[in-house]
Amino acid sequence: MAQHNDLGKKGEDKAIAYLKRKGYQILETNFRFQKAEVDIVALKNEVVIAVEVKTRSTSEFGDPQDTVTKKKISLLVQAMDHYLNENQLDYELRFDIIAIISNKLGTKIEHLKDAFYHF
Repeated sequence: MAQHNDLGKKGEDKAIAYLKRKGYQILETNFRFQKAEVDIVALKNEVVIAVEVKTRSTSEFGDPQDTVTKKKISLLVQAMDHYLNENQLDYELRFDIIAIISNKLGTKIEHLKDAFYHF
């Protein structure tokens, strides 16, 4: 596995552990629909949350969350529309980003709720 893929997988694992500690129920990981992949689908307080995880080893080139493009957002929205319909879930839907910077100095996790309203 390429080093950046390994960092991404470790980031997703850290995000899952973080969400579980915060009381989220993990419904699915790496849900794929057409060209989209939703890193984590979670449930909390009758809200389905699609979580995009962005992990970097440094913020030298910008914050991890800044790499989520409008095209990616569009793909995630389509994927989650399909997910809710396929699973006959009648819940409110929210899109979050978990931005992680992880290196030998430690790990910083930032949870951006309703993240797409900030774009």
